[in-house]
Parts: sequence; C-alpha cells; structure tokens
Amino acid sequence: MKKPALFLGILFSLSIFSCKKDEAVTCITCSSPDTLSFELCQEGDGNASVNGDNTGTPYDTYLSGLQESGVQCGAVN
Repeated sequence: MKKPALFLGILFSLSIFSCKKDEAVTCITCSSPDTLSFELCQEGDGNASVNGDNTGTPYDTYLSGLQESGVQCGAVN
C-alpha cells in the first residue's frame, strides 16, 4: 500500500514543478548621447528591468518610450 502512495506523491510533485512559468530573461544594450550604455532586459514576468532593477513597466511599453526619446537599443546580450 505504501508504493501507490509514494508513486502518487512523486507524480503530484512533478506536476507542480513542471507547471512553473518560464523565467527566461532576454537583454539588449541601449545608449544615448546623454547617458552611459545600459542593459535593458525583459524579465520572465514581462516587465522591463534596467541594469537588473525591475521597473514594474511592461517591456514593450518601456522600450517604446526609450526609443521615442532618442535612445538607441540593439545588441542582444
């Protein structure tokens, strides 16, 4: 009787961990004449982070704002 309970416990544990959201982070380098180069990343939650600090703003919104203000972003890190 212990084997089925152990099997169910392992199966349950695997199902929880396999459902974890993908936390991949992608980054690009940005710069402008007024600033030093900085790293802009799209965090696993969809927000932008600058040099590792989460801005709390969606990545696409943050990147668009930077580009509208003349910041150049490009090289993928």
